[in-house]
Amino acid sequence: MSTTPLPGIGVRYDLTTREHRRVSVVAHHDGTRSFSAYRVDDPDECALSLRLTAGESESLIDALMPAHHSPSLLYTTDLGLVAERIELPAVSRWNGRVLGEARLRTETGASVVAVLRRMEAIPSPAPDFRLAGGDTLIVIGTREGVNAAAAILGRE
Repeated sequence: MSTTPLPGIGVRYDLTTREHRRVSVVAHHDGTRSFSAYRVDDPDECALSLRLTAGESESLIDALMPAHHSPSLLYTTDLGLVAERIELPAVSRWNGRVLGEARLRTETGASVVAVLRRMEAIPSPAPDFRLAGGDTLIVIGTREGVNAAAAILGRE
């Protein structure tokens, strides 16, 4: 599976099945999903396209993975929060600067709860944590707050 950030829209996930069928899902920032399946004889021509609400997407997940529910699992959408990966570009203006300079929590209300760097996860980075181009920040907040954090970090 491959992922493609769609600035201002969300993220597109593409998958080619074992039977060489191409499908894609666009996870929109508003919680909706667009599901598309493409023709076998012309993988650029869409054969089916569905727009799903957040609730319809959850129902589809339940149908595909009924064992994913756990009483200890936090559903951020139920609380009005989202968790999202935000990747710093390789040549980011934040490269070498400390996280606190971004003032993400102060400006957006969103929090960086972890940083993924190469094969390492750094949980709860402190304000003096030095960022590097290519870092992936795990950010939690409202949809608006996470979008604003992404804008500050230069993704959009």
